[in-house]
Parts: sequence; structure tokens; C-alpha cells
Amino acid sequence: NETGKGYEFINKIVGGTIPKEYIGPVDKGIQEALLGGIIAGYEVIDVKVTLYDGSYHDVDSNEMAFKIAGSMAVKEGVRKAGPQLLEPMMKVEIETPEDFVGDVIGDISSRRGRVEGMMPLEGTGMTQIRSVVPLADMFGYATDIRSKTQGRGTFTMEFEQYEPVPTNIAETIIAKYKGTEAAV
Repeated sequence: NETGKGYEFINKIVGGTIPKEYIGPVDKGIQEALLGGIIAGYEVIDVKVTLYDGSYHDVDSNEMAFKIAGSMAVKEGVRKAGPQLLEPMMKVEIETPEDFVGDVIGDISSRRGRVEGMMPLEGTGMTQIRSVVPLADMFGYATDIRSKTQGRGTFTMEFEQYEPVPTNIAETIIAKYKGTEAAV
């Protein structure tokens, strides 16, 4: 599904190949599987699932069987689709004395951040730095910015968007989730 569209379930069953009372359990199984994650235990977002066909048996079919079938089908489909692990990216605006701009930019870069702009704040001796930084690398930043700017730097941070986790980091996260360590 398109970014930001969330989960969408479309029932395209025709001719009663699956009785109506089993469509809801299929949907519920899919939603539970997506919530529990497929590759590293994190929720799968922005997915459109279309149910085209299926079968049932008068004796052996029940709601639980269709819920499990929905869960298994979406897990297989997501794996085949090549899912990406995403991470929250934060818009970080920093105000720092001009003397410390280089140190602050170096620190943002060391946190996998991107500097998107700088602007001197006229008559203040301060510079505003606009950047985007992964949330995972922002822990402890309040202390670090004070340390790098002799207590005179400040920052604000707000959610910007989700972006794919770099491959090497994603591999480490997935390996930890699976209970193994990635080879270094």
C-alpha cells in the first residue's frame, strides 16, 4: 500500500468459495500477523491485502482455521515481497554558537544524520542547523549538545518520517531478533 495509507483489506471472493462468516476471521488473522511483525517482530505497516480465492470443507472448516490461514498467507506474501525495516527519522533543529558549528555538524554526521541547512541568526553569534537524524541515535543528545557547546547549544526534535534502516544495521537487528549474532 502507499506510504501512510495503513492497512487495507479487500474481499474479492465471488461465488461463495469461502462462506461470508469466514472472511472476518481471515482478516483478523492477517491483522494479527502484521501487528506481530514478520522479519524482526516490528509491526508491518502500509499493506493492502486482497483475498481472491480459497476453499472450505463443511466438516473441517472453522473460524480458527481461517484465521490461521490468513496469518500464514500474509506472512508468506510479505516475505516474498521483500519487506524493509523502517526507522523513525527526526527533524532536529539546533542553535549553537558559531564557534561550535563544526563540532555540532560532526556530531550529527556521527549519528547517521543529514544536515539539510544552516542559517546564521543575525546579531546573536548563533547559527541554526537543520538536520534529519534517526531517533535511535538521538538518545543522550541533550547532554552531548551541552557538552559540545559549553552549555550554550539548544535543540528541538520532532518526528519527520520513516526511512529504511541501512542494510548492515537491519541485518544486526534481524539477527538479534532471531537469537543469533551477525558475523562481524
